[in-house]
Amino acid sequence: MDAQEILNRYALGQRDFSRVSLIHVCLKKANLVGVHLCGANLIGANLLGVALSEAHLSQARLNQANLADAQMIDACLIDAEMMEVDLSGANLINANLSGADLRWANLGGADLRGANLSQTNLSRADLRGADLTGANLKQANLEGANLDGAYLDQSDLTGASLEGTTFKAAVLKGAMMPDGTIQV
Repeated sequence: MDAQEILNRYALGQRDFSRVSLIHVCLKKANLVGVHLCGANLIGANLLGVALSEAHLSQARLNQANLADAQMIDACLIDAEMMEVDLSGANLINANLSGADLRWANLGGADLRGANLSQTNLSRADLRGADLTGANLKQANLEGANLDGAYLDQSDLTGASLEGTTFKAAVLKGAMMPDGTIQV
């Protein structure tokens, strides 16, 4: 399947494209709100500015994909494989990324307010300036991640692994830390 075919089928009302192979596809700025791409292979895809709000991408393979400035409000990305993905400036408000693999991901400036990132692998991820207000980061792996200037107000880091993580100028007011203490 190629980009034009998926766009044509979407325009005709089809929403389920589960397990489709779209390696290196270009769907830049496409409107795919509510699409089902569960288990889809989107490695290296150009999804710059794509509208994927309320999309279902559980277990999708998005390694090295460009999702910069994507709109992914309420998207479901449970157990998605997203190593080296570019999500800079993406809107992931209330998205469910639990169990996702976001190693070496660029989430700089991303809006992750209220997102579920429990048990997510964010090791060495770039989260500079990201808004993680109220995010669930329980048992997340943040080893070596860069959270400089990030907003973690009211976030839950219970059981998270923070070895080598930097928090320069990060806002942690009301955040529940790995040891159960609350930042004031």
